[in-house]
Amino acid sequence: MRKQVGNPQLLRTMNERLLLEHLREHGPSSRGDLAAASGLSKPTVSAALAGLEAAGLVHLVESRGGKPGPSTAIYDMNSRAGLVAGVDIGRKWIRLAIADLRGEFVGRRDARNTARSGTELVRRVRALAGELAADAGIEWPAVRYAVIGSPGVLNRTTGRLDLAPNLPGWGRAGLVEQLRTALQVESAIENDINLAAVGELTFGAGRGVRNFVLVSVGTGVGMGIVINGSLYVGGTGAAGEVSFLPSGDLEVPRFDTRQRGMTEAATSASGLVQAARDAGLPFGSAKEVFAAAAADDERAQVIVEAEGRRIGALITAVTAILDPDLVVLGGGVGRNLDMLGDAISRRIAELGPLRPRIVASELGDGDVLFGAVARALDVARDQLFERRSQGA
Repeated sequence: MRKQVGNPQLLRTMNERLLLEHLREHGPSSRGDLAAASGLSKPTVSAALAGLEAAGLVHLVESRGGKPGPSTAIYDMNSRAGLVAGVDIGRKWIRLAIADLRGEFVGRRDARNTARSGTELVRRVRALAGELAADAGIEWPAVRYAVIGSPGVLNRTTGRLDLAPNLPGWGRAGLVEQLRTALQVESAIENDINLAAVGELTFGAGRGVRNFVLVSVGTGVGMGIVINGSLYVGGTGAAGEVSFLPSGDLEVPRFDTRQRGMTEAATSASGLVQAARDAGLPFGSAKEVFAAAAADDERAQVIVEAEGRRIGALITAVTAILDPDLVVLGGGVGRNLDMLGDAISRRIAELGPLRPRIVASELGDGDVLFGAVARALDVARDQLFERRSQGA
């Protein structure tokens, strides 16, 4: 294979990417600023900026004068030179966002998931994508790349989504390809909790943390793992499927335990609601349970305490294996750390000397969406510079 180090086009592309990344992270900069930050010479910076400007990726934002000598040109990234999309498909909600190359949303839409079949859900997602694009004043095909977050794990052999019991019909053959075709833009589908971890790593509580886990407790129970600053998914993509960890709360497994996992059956939102009903509380959602506990309903407080203890046991098991610097709690149940925190801490203290740092998600119900956008941006930027390195 021919050595590429001396390839002038490749070197120009590497310099251009270095400068564009600086502009993306730090905003408007002069040639001098860019030379100092990158270590490149001013002529090299000027040549790289010229290439980026010709490609429409940077633009002159102002020219500063006022001192003797020539004025100073200030450049910035043209963040609208490319658009990406993130899609979060959940049991109750479908969330979509379109973002520019800086990761800033130019449009977002959240809608109830009213679909009753996989095919109907595909149609619903496609319709929402068109509506979102119209709201943002663009054509949907202008999106360069989309990442779709979904429960389950994509089986690379069969093309099906495995381990997605909370979305009826979502694991049938051909559905993933049907969804990609319906969106009509290049796309990928990834596990939603993994994407939530990427969202926290890029935009949320995991920024600057090399090793952490995101434990999501909501409709389902799952975990995203970040090791040395990168998402870890395991050999088949199923790393973090903590819903299948054994739970001491279920002496006799429920009918859906093998499909959903013991931990999920006991600890998810539906498990919390079932525990409340078993205690004689007529609640229909986890939100109602937490509201009652906050209003000093003693029976609801007992249910919340038990939930915190289950989550504490789960975190202890995870910490014993991965020793993360940080545990981020997400999901509709997990985000209630203000009410669950004491019970979680007490249970962890009972089980041993491990004391992980635990915080609530900073991204709320948008964590999967932010992660999908972050992944889409990585791909779009790579594609952009692959074309430039080839002289396109």
